Amino acid sequence: MTSTDQQPFLSVKDLKVHFSTEDGIVKAVDGLSFDIAKGQTLGIVGESGSGKSVTNLTILGLHDPARTQIDGEILLDGKELLTASERELEKLRGNKMSMIFQDALASLSPYHTIGTQISEVYRKHTGASKKESRERAIEMLKRVGIPQPDVRVDDYPHQFSGGMRQRAMIAMALVCDPELLIADEPTTALDVTVQAQIMDLLKDLQQEFGTAIIFITHDLGVIADIADDVLVMYGGRCVERGTKKQVLSSPEHPYTVGLLNSMPSLDGPVDVPLSPIPGSPPSLLNPPTGCRFHPRCAFAEKVPGGKCSSDQPTLEVVEGRGSACHLELSRRADLFADYAATSHN
Repeated sequence: MTSTDQQPFLSVKDLKVHFSTEDGIVKAVDGLSFDIAKGQTLGIVGESGSGKSVTNLTILGLHDPARTQIDGEILLDGKELLTASERELEKLRGNKMSMIFQDALASLSPYHTIGTQISEVYRKHTGASKKESRERAIEMLKRVGIPQPDVRVDDYPHQFSGGMRQRAMIAMALVCDPELLIADEPTTALDVTVQAQIMDLLKDLQQEFGTAIIFITHDLGVIADIADDVLVMYGGRCVERGTKKQVLSSPEHPYTVGLLNSMPSLDGPVDVPLSPIPGSPPSLLNPPTGCRFHPRCAFAEKVPGGKCSSDQPTLEVVEGRGSACHLELSRRADLFADYAATSHN
C-alpha cells in the first residue's frame, strides 16, 4: 500500500505472530499485510493491544524465538527477514532499518553519555574511529536541534529534558542513515509544542534522506499531520487501510468511525461530551468469533443473520483501499453519518 507507483521497500505479507503463555496462545498479530515505499510514511493506528508495536518489533527481529511463533513473509528491499540469521539482523538493525522507541529515558542507558551511545552505533556499523564517531554524534545532535551539541554530547540522559531525549533517540536512530525508520509513539508524553517540533524534524529528515517511515500511534491528529497512508488495526488484524484522506475523511469501518467520533472537535460546541467506543478491546487469548469488533459495534444488528458474530469479514483491497466489514459498502456512509450526528447530540 503506497501513495505512489514506487516499488515497496518493505513488504509484509500475511504476518502472524503468536505467543505461547501459561494460559494459552496469544494471537498478537493475525494475518497482517502492507507495503511501504521509500520516502513514504505509513501511519498505523489503533488502541493499546491491537498489535501495532508487536508488528514492528517483529520486523526488527526483536522477539523471543523460544516462545514466539511467526508465520508469513517480511521483505526488506527484497531480503526475507523472517529466515535471516541473528548476525544478519544485527547488521541491518541500526543500519538499514532503525527504531525510535516510545520511552526514550527507558531506552537510553543511564550509565553512558548520549554521545557514547550514538557514536557506538556508528562505529559498529561503519568501522569508524572513535574520533570520527564522536564527530558524527555531534553532527547528528546538531541536526536534530540540540543546542551546543559539542558540549551536550558528554551529558547523560538524565541531564536532558524529555523532548531533548527524544531528539537524541532520533539522532541515534538516524546516525547510519537507515532506509526504514519505525517510530513507536515517539511523541507520547511530550507537550504539544515539542510534539510539533519532533514531527517537523521527522518530516525534514525524511525529505533529506528519502527514508520510509512507519509511524505507530493512537492519535489520529498526529496521523493527519504526518502520514501518507493509514492502516487501522484492531485485535491483531487490519480492519481498514487507504490514503490518509480516504481513511480520515471517508471511513469505511465502524471501528475507524468510533476512533474519529471519540476525538474532540474544534468546530462544534465546547460543552458536547466525547463519544467513546463502548466496551474494551478483545482478549487475544480468546478473541470473539466472527468480526473481532462486533461486541462493541453499533452496526452489528444492521447485518442480517448474525453474520458479524459468526463469520470473519474479509479485507478486500483495491488499489490500496479496503476494509473488513460485513456492512454493505453502499450503506456505510449514510449509516455512519447518522450515527455521528446522534452520538454528538
